[in-house]
Amino acid sequence: MVDLVFETERLLVRRWQDSDLLDLMAVYGDADAMKWVDGGEPITEDECLRWLEVTNLNYEKRGYGMFAVELKSEPGVIGFCGIVHPGDQKEAEVKYAYLRCIWGQGIATEALVGLIRYGVQEHGIRYMMATTASENTASHRVLEKAGMSRGELRAEDDGCHTQIFEYTAPCTAA
Repeated sequence: MVDLVFETERLLVRRWQDSDLLDLMAVYGDADAMKWVDGGEPITEDECLRWLEVTNLNYEKRGYGMFAVELKSEPGVIGFCGIVHPGDQKEAEVKYAYLRCIWGQGIATEALVGLIRYGVQEHGIRYMMATTASENTASHRVLEKAGMSRGELRAEDDGCHTQIFEYTAPCTAA
């Protein structure tokens, strides 16, 4: 597979390609799936094109970014996961989104476990965070199953609350 980053029992995770535009739009253009992302609005084709550019810059700058997720058992992108620094924040933040047809199958958890391992082993990232809407209990379960701990509940300027989840890599013996 081109640009394979890591794999899990059921998944192949690879770098984004320009040809992933339609897959990006299928996931991030789904209004129901995006209700928990940013302002709750699906993103446009132009925003997806810009995101492809930003992701390529992240690969160059940091060696990581967002990745496409595929099942080993059948071709095609089912979603995306990655390690990012929104707004150039210092802390590495994990993100993910998947086609609704694969929700509830443990895919997000499996990919996130692999993503965290990849971040620690390949890039030496010791601390990672995730942010979710305080009401998004499905994502809370995914993050906890993947080994992240519930952190602070942050009040936002608009009156909403963001739940922080954290992962700190264990110290290894020298």
